[in-house]
Amino acid sequence: QVQFVESGGGLVQPGGSLRLSCAASGSIGKIYAMGWYRQAPGKQRELVAIITSAGRTNYAESVKGRFTISRDNAKNTVYLQMNSLKPEDTAVYYCNANPSIATMIKGDLEPWGQGTLVTVSS
Repeated sequence: QVQFVESGGGLVQPGGSLRLSCAASGSIGKIYAMGWYRQAPGKQRELVAIITSAGRTNYAESVKGRFTISRDNAKNTVYLQMNSLKPEDTAVYYCNANPSIATMIKGDLEPWGQGTLVTVSS
C-alpha cells in the first residue's frame, strides 16, 4: 500500500510563498494522477490541484494563478508551489494519488498521510 509523507508547511505572512512536497513511499506508477487537497478548521477536505500522468493540470478556482502543481515521477514526488498566499489558504494540506481522475475529484481515497500545516497570518 502506498504511503504519503507531506512536508514544507509553516507560518507565512499574507503575500508570501511556500513550496510543499509529498513523497510516496511505494511506487505509484506513471499512470497515476496526483493531487493536493486541503482541510481548513471546521471544513471538509477539498481538492486544490491535480496533475495527470501526462502532466495536465487543473486547479480549484480559489487558487488559480497562485498555485502550481508539479511532479517528479522518478522520485515519486509531487510538489505544490504556493504564491501570494492569503489567510483563507490556512489549512492542513494533504496529497494523494489514484489511476482514476474521477476518484481523485471525488476524494474517496485511502490512505491519507499526516498532512502539513500551512498557516497564513500576519
